[in-house]
Amino acid sequence: MSPKRRNGGAPPPTGDPGAETRRLACDALDRIDAGGAYANLVLGQMLDRATEDGLERRDAALVTELVYGTTRHRRALDHRIEPFLYDEVEPRVRNLLRLGAYQLHHTDVPDHAAVSATVSAAPKRVRGLVNAVLRRVGSAEVTWPSDAVAWSYPDWIVERLRDDLGAEAADRALLAMNERATTNVRDDGYVQDGASIRVVDACEVSPGELAVDLCAAPGGKATDLARRGARVVAGDLRPSRVRLLGRNVARLEAGVAVLTADGVRPPLRPGSVDVALVDAPCSGLGSLRRRPDARWRIDADAPARLGRLQVDLVDAAADLVRPGGRLVYSVCTLTSAELDDVVTAVMARRDDLVADPIPDDVDDGRTVAGVGIGRWLPDDDDGMGIVRFRRR
Repeated sequence: MSPKRRNGGAPPPTGDPGAETRRLACDALDRIDAGGAYANLVLGQMLDRATEDGLERRDAALVTELVYGTTRHRRALDHRIEPFLYDEVEPRVRNLLRLGAYQLHHTDVPDHAAVSATVSAAPKRVRGLVNAVLRRVGSAEVTWPSDAVAWSYPDWIVERLRDDLGAEAADRALLAMNERATTNVRDDGYVQDGASIRVVDACEVSPGELAVDLCAAPGGKATDLARRGARVVAGDLRPSRVRLLGRNVARLEAGVAVLTADGVRPPLRPGSVDVALVDAPCSGLGSLRRRPDARWRIDADAPARLGRLQVDLVDAAADLVRPGGRLVYSVCTLTSAELDDVVTAVMARRDDLVADPIPDDVDDGRTVAGVGIGRWLPDDDDGMGIVRFRRR
């Protein structure tokens, strides 16, 4: 394998598969941290190129595990590394140290292999440093100053979820989101999280009904609605996301009409649809297992800011629903600002919506403004909140 080097400090390929795997993982980490790349996008592109150059499937799986795991546990790994650094190190060296520490404490890779492969992946001028630090990190006892550091989250996320869910439920969710993500593959080959399937279940579409999915990319829910017999119109705001949506619709040969549209001002006739789905843009604080870099991107103001957008989206979607039709609002987050407060604001705006209960097998059910809210905590699936209204 000879993937293109993207970091000027990295040495050329050595022919050592272990070193090459770690070097590729570190290239991805550099791009995520310094370049702001999204982990799933950059890693997919890099693995595609590396596979063409001869990367074996098992090595690609290891790279994915190393990148996702190291990103997820970044804060805790830094805490393990810091006592053995006497000066600040360049970003690539820090990522190599994080990568090695992750292997030592979170994988079944033998310690000697984790250290030697990571050292071999390092530029020659810093191999001594990387070797010395990792050997000490591997055997050192660690004292954690807080759960947020031990579990590798920003302080505000731990505090927010404990405030909104209570300490026991929040801690359960936080620990679950540090586990490896699971996948669910539909019979048409589309990979879809179980929580997304639960959202489509809540729509309860009948064959021939007209359903609109206002925030549809990448298309998992829209194509699932079509698979269940609905006539589906699916839109999204950004052209790049609409192109992704269109590619998935075409690949799955799903009967979905795709359009570029602002969900706050949808170009559809009022009262014309049987079911409207608003799977709203959110902070994603229920899906951090699958989005390992998101915990470092989200700011503390995001839940309130996105909650205001969600109110506008739900309000606009309600206008599209015929009398007696259904409106489903869902978010893959766990904050009150993006679920409870949105329901309160929507019900204050509209007197033509009534609660339409969904099945009650929820982890954290509650009633807000007379509306039942279903909230599922992360387990094998993402955390998810779902509310269903009926228009009268």
